[in-house]
Amino acid sequence: MPVLFDKQERLPGADLSSIPRVRFLMSVDFPPFNFTDQDGRLVGFHVDLAREICAQLKIESKCQVQALPFDELEAALELGEGEAVVSGVASTSDLRKSFSFTRPYLLLPARFAVSKAAKLEGQSAATALTGKKVGVVSNSRHEAMLKSFFPNVVPTGFAGYEPMYEALKTGKVDAVFADSLRLPFWVAGTASENCCAMFDGPYMSDKFLGEGLSIMTVDPENKLVPAFDQALAALSRNGRLEEIYRRYFPYGLF
Repeated sequence: MPVLFDKQERLPGADLSSIPRVRFLMSVDFPPFNFTDQDGRLVGFHVDLAREICAQLKIESKCQVQALPFDELEAALELGEGEAVVSGVASTSDLRKSFSFTRPYLLLPARFAVSKAAKLEGQSAATALTGKKVGVVSNSRHEAMLKSFFPNVVPTGFAGYEPMYEALKTGKVDAVFADSLRLPFWVAGTASENCCAMFDGPYMSDKFLGEGLSIMTVDPENKLVPAFDQALAALSRNGRLEEIYRRYFPYGLF
């Protein structure tokens, strides 16, 4: 897992003693980031991350985690129904007009998976996949990235992930290019029937994939973002962020 905070950087932080509570809002249907377990409890990477942030800032008694439908998160934050959204949100210029964002805490790079039956020469995608059919979801950022980064492959578009995966299993394409969240789980799972393997990468690009996942807040006094950034940096440096990452991404993103 890449460390996104410079070890030599000292972040100012902020005093949160005057803030009565810190409610982290997140969706319920984005495993392994946040989901409900068999007992109906909200669990996941973001739940553990929020708790670790609160522990690092020593504000556990003020912290709450609340689940909402994803499309209600922005409005709830604007209405003051929570202090932060941690739910796979990436900052954009439009969102920054209304919200403040922490530094990124996790990147979601793009990865290749290849058929084990494919005859490839070379260890890098740039050489091994030249002239090969590579499946990708049509009209997606990964399709645009694939065409820009690898002009010598033959992009083959699909309407969604399932038909793309099926094409890889049946040999209609030699490889697929997709996000590192879904792809490693599929390759390691039973649905792939051990057909394929991860290959080369990871590939990252601010232009195509954004800056990474951040915590979104309404922070007029500029207290939450500095405090969260300081906590995230500490968790990154002391290994706790890596521990949470390995807990929920056993097959890795990178």
